[in-house]
Amino acid sequence: MSGDSDCTRTSPSAGSLSDNEFLPDRPKYVCSLSPDLITKAREELQEKPEWRLRDVQALRDMVCKDYPSLGTCLDDAFLLRFLRARKFDYDRALQLLVNYHTCRRSWPEVFNNLKPSAIKPVLESGFVTVLPCLDPEGRHIVCIRPDRWTPSNYPITENIRAIYLTLEKLIQSEETQVNGIVILADYKGVSLSKASHFGPFVAKKVIGILQDGFPIRIKAVNIINEPRIFKGIFAIIKPFLKEKIANRFFLHGCDLNSLHQNIPPVILPEEYGGTSGKLDISAWNELLLASEEDFLHDFSQLVLPCDSSPQDMLRTVSSSDQVIRLLSGYNSKY
Repeated sequence: MSGDSDCTRTSPSAGSLSDNEFLPDRPKYVCSLSPDLITKAREELQEKPEWRLRDVQALRDMVCKDYPSLGTCLDDAFLLRFLRARKFDYDRALQLLVNYHTCRRSWPEVFNNLKPSAIKPVLESGFVTVLPCLDPEGRHIVCIRPDRWTPSNYPITENIRAIYLTLEKLIQSEETQVNGIVILADYKGVSLSKASHFGPFVAKKVIGILQDGFPIRIKAVNIINEPRIFKGIFAIIKPFLKEKIANRFFLHGCDLNSLHQNIPPVILPEEYGGTSGKLDISAWNELLLASEEDFLHDFSQLVLPCDSSPQDMLRTVSSSDQVIRLLSGYNSKY
């Protein structure tokens, strides 16, 4: 999950901007943000339009100097995602980019053959979708429904693959890069046996990706219909979440009025006390499946060399191992 702390940046060299002119095969960046979002990006993300391409070039130079074998895409638009996610702090943006690749390399069950057609059964189940309407802040609502998953059909990693591809699709939008997203997770009907699939190993990986390995701003996580055991597990995990991230979790239980204080009913489906009609997963599924070729092209640029050393690429957060130990102890009691 991307951090939002304030940062200080230094001015890039005066000659950086011209370096882009000698890369004719690289797509030229064209800003698609509205004037209002340009202002928002300046105020919240420290993004200065007049410095934007110089900032991107500065990050590109750091990648080429410090991680020449990273095997990353170096297009303006791609690198800009990481700068925005870390408020244009060059060092933190670089570390996020390195973490992004390390996460992908270290979990082959999730990232091998990652494409929409490969997770079609998950999409058809309705486990994850994106609501058609934006919230008042211009943010997409990602709806996750674990009760739609039948463990005997496929492993939990397939669900994570579907969530990851959903985030990858959303972050292609500059509006989402600036506004962030909101998550709505409905745990209705989730049994203890199903919850046990989200064990220590999976928990560590998911926390690592969302906090430090993906360039997206998750502005709120709304949990509804959570079982009693969820509160116990969350109490263990919470100390190892960054404070700002932990404060963005809202546990509503079965109280839809509480949910509506965070997400207005006008954009929610009837299933959650909203007025926007029945929850329809078909539109998002069609959009994601239609993006197959785009993903194949984008991911083809993200292959890490076989001789790259993970130790050289990732500064692991020490609390991750503590999460595993505590969750292992917690699960053993049940």
